[in-house]
Amino acid sequence: FKRIKYPYIHSYKLNLQKTQGINPTTDFAEKMKAMNPIVFLSLVSACLSFHLSMNQKLSRKNFIGAASAGAAGLILNPISSFAEEAAVIEKKPLGPIPTDFGMTKDYYTDAAKVVSHMRYCTSMDKGFENIEQVGKSCRKEMTDFVSYYRRFPNIAGKLSYSNLYTSINVLSGHYTSYGPKFPVPEKRRKRLFQEYNDIEKAIKRQR
Repeated sequence: FKRIKYPYIHSYKLNLQKTQGINPTTDFAEKMKAMNPIVFLSLVSACLSFHLSMNQKLSRKNFIGAASAGAAGLILNPISSFAEEAAVIEKKPLGPIPTDFGMTKDYYTDAAKVVSHMRYCTSMDKGFENIEQVGKSCRKEMTDFVSYYRRFPNIAGKLSYSNLYTSINVLSGHYTSYGPKFPVPEKRRKRLFQEYNDIEKAIKRQR
């Protein structure tokens, strides 16, 4: 309190000394020693916040705006995060088994087709009809895609290619470890769905 020079505090201290014989400074120090540490820290934090707000001359309008923005962030961020997470783990319904495996030699067409087939294979659960055959066809297509397009520097530097290459390594690693007749584990499946979403966005933007 010595560093914060507010006249009304000084007048209040003098009034206590004259009328009641109390030394506010000593009395205050004794109470601080006996106070619960958590309560003490809370009190100190409140005093510092008040002092900073006085020094910065924070207007009522700015204060309300800052408080509203903070509250909105607390409310909207969890909702936004939940929505993003739901979009990541959501599996698209499986249609007919794909039969158009193979390269067309047009990069964006082939990239979109490979991602679509990889998503189909990633979505297949245990007991799915022809899971092994579809997995083998997808694995061959992924190998052919990388073998062909990695020879072109202008394609190998694209964002869609680098992301797709990473996803191909993940799915190929699953097939190498477990074989094409075993479904992709849930944890790896979530990661791949997120990567597929990013790849499809990059393909639409011709990146």
